[in-house]
Amino acid sequence: MQRKWLMIGSLMMLLSVAIGAFGAHALGPQIGDDNLSIYETGVKYHMIHAVGLLIIALAAGQWGASAKLKWAARLLFTGIIIFSGSLYVLSITNIRILGAITPLGGVCFMGGWLLLMLAAAGLKKDS
Repeated sequence: MQRKWLMIGSLMMLLSVAIGAFGAHALGPQIGDDNLSIYETGVKYHMIHAVGLLIIALAAGQWGASAKLKWAARLLFTGIIIFSGSLYVLSITNIRILGAITPLGGVCFMGGWLLLMLAAAGLKKDS
Protein backbone atom coordinates (compact mmCIF):
# COMPACT_ATOMS: atom_id res chain seq x y z
CA MET A 1 0.00 0.00 0.00
CA GLN A 2 2.73 2.46 0.92
CA ARG A 3 4.64 2.20 -2.37
CA LYS A 4 1.48 2.41 -4.48
CA TRP A 5 0.15 5.56 -2.79
CA LEU A 6 3.57 7.21 -2.65
CA MET A 7 3.75 6.75 -6.41
CA ILE A 8 0.19 7.97 -7.01
CA GLY A 9 0.64 10.89 -4.61
CA SER A 10 3.88 11.89 -6.31
CA LEU A 11 2.25 11.67 -9.73
CA MET A 12 -0.64 13.81 -8.50
CA MET A 13 1.85 16.40 -7.20
CA LEU A 14 3.69 16.40 -10.53
CA LEU A 15 0.41 16.88 -12.39
CA SER A 16 -0.74 19.66 -10.06
CA VAL A 17 2.45 21.61 -10.74
CA ALA A 18 2.22 21.01 -14.50
CA ILE A 19 -1.49 21.88 -14.64
CA GLY A 20 -0.90 24.97 -12.51
CA ALA A 21 1.95 26.16 -14.72
CA PHE A 22 -0.11 25.54 -17.85
CA GLY A 23 -2.94 27.60 -16.39
CA ALA A 24 -0.71 30.45 -15.31
CA HIS A 25 1.36 30.72 -18.47
CA ALA A 26 -0.75 29.49 -21.36
CA LEU A 27 -4.38 29.28 -20.38
CA GLY A 28 -4.93 32.45 -18.34
CA PRO A 29 -5.15 34.88 -21.24
CA GLN A 30 -7.55 32.55 -23.07
CA ILE A 31 -10.15 32.01 -20.36
CA GLY A 32 -10.27 35.31 -18.47
CA ASP A 33 -9.80 36.22 -14.83
CA ASP A 34 -13.01 34.69 -13.44
CA ASN A 35 -12.42 31.30 -15.03
CA LEU A 36 -8.73 31.45 -14.16
CA SER A 37 -9.70 31.88 -10.51
CA ILE A 38 -11.88 28.74 -10.75
CA TYR A 39 -8.99 26.88 -12.41
CA GLU A 40 -6.57 28.00 -9.68
CA THR A 41 -8.98 26.72 -7.01
CA GLY A 42 -8.85 23.32 -8.71
CA VAL A 43 -5.04 23.41 -8.71
CA LYS A 44 -4.90 24.41 -5.03
CA TYR A 45 -7.16 21.57 -3.90
CA HIS A 46 -5.40 19.14 -6.25
CA MET A 47 -2.04 19.94 -4.68
CA ILE A 48 -3.23 19.92 -1.06
CA HIS A 49 -4.87 16.53 -1.47
CA ALA A 50 -1.92 15.08 -3.34
CA VAL A 51 0.11 15.93 -0.23
CA GLY A 52 -2.64 14.14 1.71
CA LEU A 53 -2.02 11.02 -0.37
CA LEU A 54 1.67 11.19 0.52
CA ILE A 55 0.81 11.57 4.21
CA ILE A 56 -1.47 8.52 4.05
CA ALA A 57 1.23 6.49 2.31
CA LEU A 58 3.77 7.42 4.97
CA ALA A 59 1.25 6.64 7.71
CA ALA A 60 0.68 3.20 6.18
CA GLY A 61 4.42 2.59 6.30
CA GLN A 62 4.56 3.64 9.94
CA TRP A 63 1.31 2.11 11.23
CA GLY A 64 0.77 -0.69 8.73
CA ALA A 65 -1.83 -0.86 6.01
CA SER A 66 -5.46 -0.79 7.10
CA ALA A 67 -8.85 -0.59 5.45
CA LYS A 68 -9.31 2.94 6.82
CA LEU A 69 -6.04 4.13 5.27
CA LYS A 70 -6.79 2.43 1.96
CA TRP A 71 -10.21 4.07 1.77
CA ALA A 72 -8.79 7.40 2.89
CA ALA A 73 -6.36 7.31 -0.03
CA ARG A 74 -9.04 6.19 -2.48
CA LEU A 75 -11.35 8.99 -1.39
CA LEU A 76 -8.69 11.70 -1.65
CA PHE A 77 -7.72 10.44 -5.10
CA THR A 78 -11.36 10.33 -6.21
CA GLY A 79 -11.85 13.80 -4.77
CA ILE A 80 -8.98 15.14 -6.85
CA ILE A 81 -10.52 13.68 -10.00
CA ILE A 82 -14.05 14.90 -9.29
CA PHE A 83 -13.43 18.22 -7.51
CA SER A 84 -10.38 19.52 -9.31
CA GLY A 85 -11.22 17.82 -12.60
CA SER A 86 -14.66 19.37 -12.73
CA LEU A 87 -13.21 22.81 -11.98
CA TYR A 88 -10.58 22.42 -14.71
CA VAL A 89 -13.19 21.44 -17.30
CA LEU A 90 -15.69 24.07 -16.11
CA SER A 91 -13.12 26.87 -16.33
CA ILE A 92 -12.00 25.87 -19.83
CA THR A 93 -15.39 25.02 -21.37
CA ASN A 94 -17.64 27.34 -19.35
CA ILE A 95 -20.13 24.47 -18.95
CA ARG A 96 -21.64 25.65 -15.65
CA ILE A 97 -23.55 22.45 -14.89
CA LEU A 98 -20.19 20.87 -14.00
CA GLY A 99 -20.26 23.00 -10.87
CA ALA A 100 -23.03 20.71 -9.63
CA ILE A 101 -20.69 17.71 -9.36
CA THR A 102 -17.81 19.60 -7.73
CA PRO A 103 -19.27 19.22 -4.20
CA LEU A 104 -19.20 15.42 -4.60
CA GLY A 105 -15.44 15.71 -4.80
CA GLY A 106 -15.48 17.84 -1.66
CA VAL A 107 -17.43 15.13 0.15
CA CYS A 108 -14.77 12.62 -0.95
CA PHE A 109 -12.07 14.90 0.47
CA MET A 110 -13.85 15.17 3.80
CA GLY A 111 -14.40 11.41 3.96
CA GLY A 112 -10.74 10.75 3.25
CA TRP A 113 -9.55 13.08 6.00
CA LEU A 114 -12.11 11.63 8.41
CA LEU A 115 -10.85 8.11 7.73
CA LEU A 116 -7.25 9.20 8.26
CA MET A 117 -8.29 10.72 11.58
CA LEU A 118 -10.13 7.54 12.58
CA ALA A 119 -7.12 5.43 11.63
CA ALA A 120 -4.93 7.59 13.86
CA ALA A 121 -7.49 7.51 16.68
CA GLY A 122 -7.47 3.72 16.62
CA LEU A 123 -3.73 3.48 17.28
CA LYS A 124 -2.31 2.46 20.61
CA LYS A 125 -0.92 5.41 22.56
CA ASP A 126 2.70 4.33 22.09
CA SER A 127 2.41 4.07 18.29
